[in-house]
Amino acid sequence: MAFTNRITVQDLEDDPYPLYARMRREAPVAFVPAVNIWLVTRWADVEHVAKSPELFTAHVKSSPIERTFGKPTILTTDGPVHKELRAGIDPKYKPKAVATYIEPLVRPIADEYLDALLAKGGGDLMAEYFEPISTLSLARSFGFEGIDMPTLRRWFYGLAQGAINFENDPERQKIGDAVSAEISEAADLIFDRLERTPDQSALSHMLHDGMPAGKTRPRALLLPTVKVTLLGGMQEPGHGAGSVLVGLLGNPDQMTDVQRDMDLLLPKAVDEGLRWVAPIGTQTRETTRAVELGGVTIPAGAAVGALVSSASRDEARFTDPDLFNIHRNEGPHAAFGFGPHFCSGRWFARDQMIVAVKVLLERTKEIALVPDLLPQFRGWEFRAPTSLQVSLR
Repeated sequence: MAFTNRITVQDLEDDPYPLYARMRREAPVAFVPAVNIWLVTRWADVEHVAKSPELFTAHVKSSPIERTFGKPTILTTDGPVHKELRAGIDPKYKPKAVATYIEPLVRPIADEYLDALLAKGGGDLMAEYFEPISTLSLARSFGFEGIDMPTLRRWFYGLAQGAINFENDPERQKIGDAVSAEISEAADLIFDRLERTPDQSALSHMLHDGMPAGKTRPRALLLPTVKVTLLGGMQEPGHGAGSVLVGLLGNPDQMTDVQRDMDLLLPKAVDEGLRWVAPIGTQTRETTRAVELGGVTIPAGAAVGALVSSASRDEARFTDPDLFNIHRNEGPHAAFGFGPHFCSGRWFARDQMIVAVKVLLERTKEIALVPDLLPQFRGWEFRAPTSLQVSLR
């Protein structure tokens, strides 16, 4: 039996990277029964899948995202519908737009949560710093200002349960469906206001940008993408920032370098953290016909997972790819994907991570891991330290 047939969901959740390395060597394109999807692991093949919509469409019939969020979504469409959805969401998250508001948006949130951690001498940087920053930054920029933190975190968890439910687990689906319905109800109240009175939120841009005077995009068109954006934006920048800090704390010389020249090296550290541990692991596609790739033939109508996380550790592109090294000069990582579905929130997420880590490093003299509670990573579709217990001074 091929080793890929023996891979379990638990194996992937615990640590997919050794499995991906073996797949890149022995079975770069392979069907993995446990998750009911063909996995593509090498950089060149992952890029090919993402950039060839005529062969690998985003319209995935068995997509757990559409099953939970509805359709169409910005992730599961190609062509005119995809362009229409991006036309609504891009204006708020283009790099020049992000540069005008990211610091005043993120820094006050970071300061508030860091004040509490410094007052008690440390804590869990994931649950008490990075995740709240990520969640509140996205919610406030998007237009969900009145939603409290416990609700937002519960939304993320519920959406994630549905989005990664490749095995079609009924319990996961039940959780995802309930949260999806709750978000629809909350969004309808916000849409009621924004249709009458536009503002600068992403939701307002989605409704109004590019539309004739007096017209807005239909809510039914936007709601599935609203949920996708909430899932991708609420916690994944926080998860990425946590991975960056783990990398720096595990490499004190690199931490010292960053502290000495934050303007130059902190952005490089953030990019290296995203390469080292991609917060979101996969771009999912479906074959439009039988396709030969990586020495095998993927049948028509098959779900394909283009593993951006594996591509970012491809030995053909990166030297010692399992090592965290901010001084790399080997080209960009794949964490934000490729092609027309390249992450529209890339600049918002990256700049948010830079500000969150910068505030932490500027305001602390010492950050030390708690020896008995060292960080453990978990997940393959969404991967991050489960906690990051530190002492702060």
